Amino acid sequence: MKSMGWFVFAALAEIVGCYSFWLWLRLNRSPVWLVLGVPALLLFAWALTKVDASHAGRAYAAYGAIYIVGAILWGWFVEKSPPDRWDVAGGLICLAGSALILWGPRST
Repeated sequence: MKSMGWFVFAALAEIVGCYSFWLWLRLNRSPVWLVLGVPALLLFAWALTKVDASHAGRAYAAYGAIYIVGAILWGWFVEKSPPDRWDVAGGLICLAGSALILWGPRST
């Protein structure tokens, strides 16, 4: 479960970092947003190194679901765009896939 905390932290950092660039490039906001965005993306990359996984690729693959669900929640709470049933279903499917990647039985 420690890995889940790192995944959630990484997702928040990545979304904040990417959203800062979105504000700057897509919404013509001040480049000062990059002062928040760049360190947030560095924190994201650092956080993924803390995940308890045997291989980096496995950690990144499992993380994808957490990012997707985090992005759906970000859209709902920050951008005021509530998820529809397809967003919810897709997020749940991704979480199930992430659980298989992280905790599925492995042959030795």
